[in-house]
Amino acid sequence: MRVKLSDLSFDTTAVVREIQTPAHDLNCMGLRVGKELKMVTKQPIKGPVVVLIGELEIAMGLETAELIVVETGGADA
Repeated sequence: MRVKLSDLSFDTTAVVREIQTPAHDLNCMGLRVGKELKMVTKQPIKGPVVVLIGELEIAMGLETAELIVVETGGADA
């Protein structure tokens, strides 16, 4: 199922399928289309979203997380 990264539940693993914002800075941090990530935390209201990609934790604003589409479940099928 495809969802916005901002809607991903805690401790859920997903694969990045689409980045609907200029991706250069995200790419430099290791967040790219096709990468698997795990939701670590998202703070209430407009707090940051933190994901784990391999051993690297990446924090981003909620606005950015809303522009990233991920796929859960049979993501590689």
